[in-house]
Amino acid sequence: MKLGVFLVLFSDKSFSEALDIAKEAGVEAVEIGTGNYPGDAHCKVDELLEDENKLKKFKEEVEKRGLEISALSCHGNPLHPNPEIANSHRNIQRKTILLAEKLGIPRIITFSGCPGDSENSKYPNWVTCPWPEDYSKVLKWQWEEKVIPFWKEEVEFARKHNVKEICLEMHPGFVVYNPETLLKLREAVGEEIGANLDPSHLFWQGIDPIAAIMKLGKAIYHVHAKDTKINTYNTSVNGVLDTKSYLDEPNRSWIFRTVGYGHGFDFWKDFVSTLRMVGYDGVLSIEHEDSLMSKMEGLKKAIKFLKEVLIKEPRPKAWWT
Repeated sequence: MKLGVFLVLFSDKSFSEALDIAKEAGVEAVEIGTGNYPGDAHCKVDELLEDENKLKKFKEEVEKRGLEISALSCHGNPLHPNPEIANSHRNIQRKTILLAEKLGIPRIITFSGCPGDSENSKYPNWVTCPWPEDYSKVLKWQWEEKVIPFWKEEVEFARKHNVKEICLEMHPGFVVYNPETLLKLREAVGEEIGANLDPSHLFWQGIDPIAAIMKLGKAIYHVHAKDTKINTYNTSVNGVLDTKSYLDEPNRSWIFRTVGYGHGFDFWKDFVSTLRMVGYDGVLSIEHEDSLMSKMEGLKKAIKFLKEVLIKEPRPKAWWT
């Protein structure tokens, strides 16, 4: 396994500066945002697709530091009911696939998206209960009329351009938010659909990430290293669905934390061991979104913590059997 970082953490730095920080901090891989929600501070897809010299220099900046690109990330909502937003996010997603092909990277990361409740909607409608039956009807319409048709086309486009792994981050607010919904889409449109497994979004839903790993197995294509701290007092009163600002930490039911500040070594050692058990030996990409720590302190603490739990050497043959 290798340690990486989602480089959008340093969007206020130049690409070269951000890579230097990553290298000096001790990671081996970088995940790079290409637009949509992560922004494109370090990767202007149009420029790189149109100019071979800029593309060559982009690759060299990564390679000369001994780093690798774990994935290109274009998290967006390609199913947004506002056509302007949907088309913009789809356009970046397609260009990200084309850029991944040029760079020889087999995977991109995004969200599944979420439609509205009808053709006349203005905003996404995330359905979380089956009753009143209006919600069940909306969910059926979303999957049959929007979700599956769109992703069938995207999978076909990815196949044509040698991108074998479309890593969907299971995130509430989108139609794919847990292992069941990810596997539902994968079965409907193809094995190019897999998971960008981020345990932080599973924790607060009450999902055990270890059980999720066992359920997803070979469908795990990329992994984020991010933690969540549950405030048991607030959840015992208000539950886990929380619309308060992420900066209202004392009153929220949960907040994102640097790795190790939500769950300790026992969990994270089990996490990496179970990943290896199901066949994942790729990158753990640190996504730092801890509102209580600065960028560098949070990143350094996560790296130090994960170096203790990461399994680095190739899986051995069991000598005792």
